[in-house]
Amino acid sequence: MMHTLNALDCVRKVPVFRSLEVDDQQQIAALVKDRDFPKGTLVYEAGAAADSLLIVSQGRLKIYQLAENGKEQLLRILAPGDFDGEYALFTHDRHTTYAEAAADTSVCRIYQADFQELLLRTPQLALNIMAELAKRITQLETQTTRTTTEDVANRLFLYLKDAAKQQAANPFHLPLTQKDLATYLGTTPETVSRRLKELEQMGVIVRLPKRQIKLLKTDLAN
Repeated sequence: MMHTLNALDCVRKVPVFRSLEVDDQQQIAALVKDRDFPKGTLVYEAGAAADSLLIVSQGRLKIYQLAENGKEQLLRILAPGDFDGEYALFTHDRHTTYAEAAADTSVCRIYQADFQELLLRTPQLALNIMAELAKRITQLETQTTRTTTEDVANRLFLYLKDAAKQQAANPFHLPLTQKDLATYLGTTPETVSRRLKELEQMGVIVRLPKRQIKLLKTDLAN
């Protein structure tokens, strides 16, 4: 079991928990179990029981699917404060995706049975989770639409804009490697490299050391 203060800090990193009263946050923190995963370790795999909510405390998790030909399709990268497996809190199901530590990662875990009991006592938490589920669905729909309707350059530019917005920074840190970014955008690392170079030559971005990128334009048409 995590130290109470550390568990509470982990809980407060999750957007849907931040608006709750301190007493409610402490109740959630009391349910938290923690575990460390070295880089490259699978946190769960497709087919495993989905029985808990995972909160990234430190590090990064990449969530991906495997096609029949074994090709990896990256769905999202979870940073500290992000969470995964919210559906597991409401249904008895199995994972259809894989979660792998993209760096040395600490994960807080809340098990389904414990959480469902808490939801019965905390209606506001249930409403917050429902809102976050709706947000997740919208994000996945946006990603799917971009993959099918936008060319790679536009998909890359939109991703960069989203990353800057999420970090509320410019320059911002590119959270994905070129390989993972290519998987996420449905293309190849070589294509991502070429498109980044083209965006820089067009005066749209500036690439800085340590995967920092500065956006110079907010629209490719400008």
